[in-house]
Amino acid sequence: MSQPPADKVDPKLKAAEDHLREVMLALPEVTEEFPWGHRTAKVKGKMFVILALDNDGLGVTTKLPESNEAALTLPFTEPTGYGLGKSGWVSARFKPGSEVPVGLLAQWIHESFRAVAPQKVLKAMLAASGLAPVRAAKPAARAKKPVAAKSAASAKSSSAGKPGAGGRAGVAAGGKKPTAGTAAAGGKKSVAKRAPAREGPTVRAGAKAPSSKRGAARSSRSKR
Repeated sequence: MSQPPADKVDPKLKAAEDHLREVMLALPEVTEEFPWGHRTAKVKGKMFVILALDNDGLGVTTKLPESNEAALTLPFTEPTGYGLGKSGWVSARFKPGSEVPVGLLAQWIHESFRAVAPQKVLKAMLAASGLAPVRAAKPAARAKKPVAAKSAASAKSSSAGKPGAGGRAGVAAGGKKPTAGTAAAGGKKSVAKRAPAREGPTVRAGAKAPSSKRGAARSSRSKR
């Protein structure tokens, strides 16, 4: 590991680097390495931050898939070289005496960590912080209208508009079909009067009815 002389490093940049180092090492499963003489942070062997402090200034490199476009509009940023810029990597450079926005850079470190860390590590981090997503409860199902009641209501409404519906309703309610007389007389049973029987000749009690022969004889005498 190569370190610049302590007397030539800008104190502000040194303080900024120390703060950012604490931010990246506070994340789970992170290790610190110095592959090119610069401070780097890795999660499960994958690099997500590079801190390069020397006499010329401080460099901070992170992967920003979400805020890449917004980050590149700032005057101290540029796409990372070696083709890494095409994958969302952004490099920020600060000269000695410059004010370092450590709050913004800390957000970039977290975003870069989320972009590189395995899902298992991210789920464990969310669970530890109490931010694990909770599935919303399903809304209660509406109670369906009973089929029998619906059918009865439909039958009632359909029978009300048809002629002769009253007669059928009476049959259903009473069990007996009304007679024609009852329907014609408004519900009262009508009885037809019998015609009087044709009266014949009266015969005294004990007397014999005249025979047909005697009647024929009498009629022949009267003709004479």
